[in-house]
Amino acid sequence: MWTNSNFQLFSSSNDDKPSLGLGFLDSSEPPLPPPPPPIEVLSSEVSSSVKCTVEPVNLDGLTLLKGRVSTKDVLGLPNSDLVPGVYEGGLKLWEGSLDLVKALRSEIQNGHLSIEGKRVLELGCGHGLPGIFACLEGASVAHFQDFNAEVLRCLTIPNVNVNLSEKSLPDPAAEVRFFAGDWGELHQLLPHARKSEMNPTSCSEHDQATGYDVILMAETIYSISAQRNLYGLIKKCLSHPHGVVYMAGKKHYFGVGGGTRQFLSMLEKDGVLASSLVTEVADGSSNVREVPVLDYVVMILCMLSKLVWRVGRNQLHG
Repeated sequence: MWTNSNFQLFSSSNDDKPSLGLGFLDSSEPPLPPPPPPIEVLSSEVSSSVKCTVEPVNLDGLTLLKGRVSTKDVLGLPNSDLVPGVYEGGLKLWEGSLDLVKALRSEIQNGHLSIEGKRVLELGCGHGLPGIFACLEGASVAHFQDFNAEVLRCLTIPNVNVNLSEKSLPDPAAEVRFFAGDWGELHQLLPHARKSEMNPTSCSEHDQATGYDVILMAETIYSISAQRNLYGLIKKCLSHPHGVVYMAGKKHYFGVGGGTRQFLSMLEKDGVLASSLVTEVADGSSNVREVPVLDYVVMILCMLSKLVWRVGRNQLHG
């Protein structure tokens, strides 16, 4: 059941303090329990037993709606931002998701990005605001993933429904689906993911026809132990060679060593994806936040190799 309540930009589980993204970063990460198996959560499985309120979020003139539910009501857990391997913070509205929507909007307005007709995947979605924005921009496919199925049933699906029902969609037939599970196994379930990582030097037409055109993620790189699974999933999901990843997060998550700097350093060493900074946010509400965009290092090489092949073929048959 959705009811109106007063506007609050950053929500917490069942208190009124802003979510600054630092409270769970005071100690090293303990060993994690086995992850739940990946499953698809149908939109018809929305919870009817958990009370959820809805509030407007104004993003520089764009108004989206966000829900608030109690961690205790949804998962039976005490008021907490994170229980590693059990609950990964999906019920809170993190600053990075707002940064990401603003950055996407700016990229589209500047002509650097088009989402219309694209396949979009939001990882670690929570409220799903970036994925909702992609739907409003005409995505043909919008898939939402969160670690917890109950987050999807009690928050994401209702939040997607209430936002999309308020707007006139460019593509009313867009495919919207929801998936829960750990990043290490999720590729087995996602419709547009490959079963293994793609050869980064491949330029085949088949590779271009598979994968997601745009991957979105906010506040997903705080845990070093989960970063390799996240990166592996990206390489199995991202369309080649023109797919892009927009990510939002803090430069450093003190206490666990994660952050955008550490994650991008891992990518640089791997050499498959390159990054460029879209925006940096230093508003004093938390440590410095960033929104980088990732794309394939070999995209230009693929284009050149195709050009050389075509020139050679023309000369051969000339």
